[in-house]
Amino acid sequence: MNTNKNEKFNARTETLDGVCTVYLTGELDLSVAPDFRLVMEPLVDNKEQDLIINMKDLKYIDSTGIGILLSVLKARHGMEARFEVQEVPAQIQKLFDMTGIAKFFVTQKNSQ
Repeated sequence: MNTNKNEKFNARTETLDGVCTVYLTGELDLSVAPDFRLVMEPLVDNKEQDLIINMKDLKYIDSTGIGILLSVLKARHGMEARFEVQEVPAQIQKLFDMTGIAKFFVTQKNSQ
């Protein structure tokens, strides 16, 4: 599913071998939060699939976007289902570190 209402943000999903990866691009902020929630809602409750958020092409995230990620983390943790964040750009990782939420995300570094 692609969200393209705001050209600055896009969320594309790909499912392969029991793993659903959501690729984020652009800017995740209050204006596109409803679109992001629509993409995430059906994926969060699927305990049979691992869920990964790939942030390689995400340029910006605000507190609303972080809040959505934390709610996904909480829901997946409660179901004992895997949730991981991949390829977090340096500027977003710095924000995660400064706010203290980095320790809650299982992250996989960029393989470059």
